[in-house]
Amino acid sequence: MNTEYGGLFDLTGRVAVITGGLGILGRHFCRALAEFGANVVIVDLDGEGTTTLARELTDATGNRCLGIGCDVADEDSVTAMVREAVDTFGHIDVLHNNAATKSADPGAFFAPAEDYDLGTWREVMAVNLDGLFLVARTVGRRMIDQGGGGSIIQTSSIYGLLGPDNRIYEGSQYMGYRINTPPVYAASKSGVVGLTRYLATQWAPHGIRVNTLVPGGVQSGQNETFVRNYSSRVPMQRMGKPGDLVGAVLYLASDASGYVTGQSIIVDGGWSAW
Repeated sequence: MNTEYGGLFDLTGRVAVITGGLGILGRHFCRALAEFGANVVIVDLDGEGTTTLARELTDATGNRCLGIGCDVADEDSVTAMVREAVDTFGHIDVLHNNAATKSADPGAFFAPAEDYDLGTWREVMAVNLDGLFLVARTVGRRMIDQGGGGSIIQTSSIYGLLGPDNRIYEGSQYMGYRINTPPVYAASKSGVVGLTRYLATQWAPHGIRVNTLVPGGVQSGQNETFVRNYSSRVPMQRMGKPGDLVGAVLYLASDASGYVTGQSIIVDGGWSAW
């Protein structure tokens, strides 16, 4: 068998930092990267939870995983997280900037644009965009200092590229709340795409690739009405599942995407094709 390209997805010996590692998607990303050989640093607000998941993945894959509690919206917390990761493994090769929030008050989060509270706006922006910048800046500096090279993946959303289709929200609920696409969510996820393109051009001379993962809607507790409405809008006639995104993350983290930077990799079942 010709093995010239057989190792393109092999992450053996690499260190991958994943923020939002305990989330609906994050857990799958952590496991996939560990299964493909990476030593994974699982980052989330719940330090105890990250440690538990790190232990499980270490036992399951044989690769060393580390859990670190971190508030990505706090500069000192981010600095301490990166320092601990480097002190433990010596270097960072992959960053998946994946942390996001829906606000502590779902009712305020899903308010219409004309009534949107500035405090809620700033609360969400502090994580979805400010926090993403803090982590990218700190890890990017580390990648440059260690000689360059590396892959940074930043999670956006299909609503970071396209306006929402409000028809899918008629009768739709999530965790008992009437839902929509909040203005702060669309704005913050659009900001992720813009920041990715900027960093890709600035850090390319250092061999650092920066790309955006753009998921379509992922089924995660929405009511049947929303799932039905959303699925009817998708050419593949269903919502996404966390596992649908794993392949794109492995591609962007590995040498398989060695000439890819500044791009938005859309995984949406065809939503954006219509």
